[in-house]
Amino acid sequence: MTRPSVLFVCVHNAGRSQMAAGWLRTLAGDAVEVRSAGSLPGDRVNPAAVEAMAEVGIDLTGQQPKVLTTEAVEASDVVITMGCGDACPVFPGKRYLDWALEDPAGRGVDAVRPIRDEIERRVRGLLAELGVPASSGSRPGR
Repeated sequence: MTRPSVLFVCVHNAGRSQMAAGWLRTLAGDAVEVRSAGSLPGDRVNPAAVEAMAEVGIDLTGQQPKVLTTEAVEASDVVITMGCGDACPVFPGKRYLDWALEDPAGRGVDAVRPIRDEIERRVRGLLAELGVPASSGSRPGR
């Protein structure tokens, strides 16, 4: 069996999709191929998102926003959108989920923490749906 591939998409690929990819990489290890992209990628990952993830032991400092490509969608089994609207290409046979999450853009770390925690909850649920055990029963760094 091949490992499932998940693509997280938001507009700037600087906050929600980066946090979701960080959670999935951390919790799934090599069991899931993880991608993230944006329809209009920003120039850097949101510093408040980087800080909020660092608080739970996940390092996003090496990540860069990436442009959404048709190839990335075609290569993914599950595409999770987070507010990218009609900018996301749709292909038959792909599983699409839309996670309605607040946009952390321009917000401080105090406002980003609840978004981070909701993303963790949803990523854990996704892993359960995919039949992939989370690598740890608790958060990294706790």
